[in-house]
Amino acid sequence: MAEQTFSNHARFYPLFHFVLVPLLAINLVNSLYAWFKLGFSLAGFFQVLLAVALVLGFGAARLMALTVQDRVIRLEERLRYERLLPADLKPRIGDFTMGQMVSLRFASDQELPALARKVLDEKMNQRKAIKQLVKTWKPDYLRA
Repeated sequence: MAEQTFSNHARFYPLFHFVLVPLLAINLVNSLYAWFKLGFSLAGFFQVLLAVALVLGFGAARLMALTVQDRVIRLEERLRYERLLPADLKPRIGDFTMGQMVSLRFASDQELPALARKVLDEKMNQRKAIKQLVKTWKPDYLRA
């Protein structure tokens, strides 16, 4: 596996991104096309409704999974911060937003205290900007 860096850390889950999403999109477009082409009917309406429900359902499931992933990251990072941050920063652990913690997880143990202070003091909230500050990347190969 190639070394993970800022430029290549984004991940796609092939079954979801390249199979399921296109199939759901094709199904929705086909249902709409058939409904307009064959004439408006109750059966056509229910096909479109089902296609929309499938898109929304799988989208919601993906969002819930990502939310749980972020919550686990937050827990792991809080434990890591308790261990690594200097005494004056420990009372501020609760001030980190979810986005800040998710972004700082890529910082090495050595650079975390300085980056954490910078992120809090400058009220940085852009995930991309925070990740770009990381010099020594701590890869995360376990996420989906």
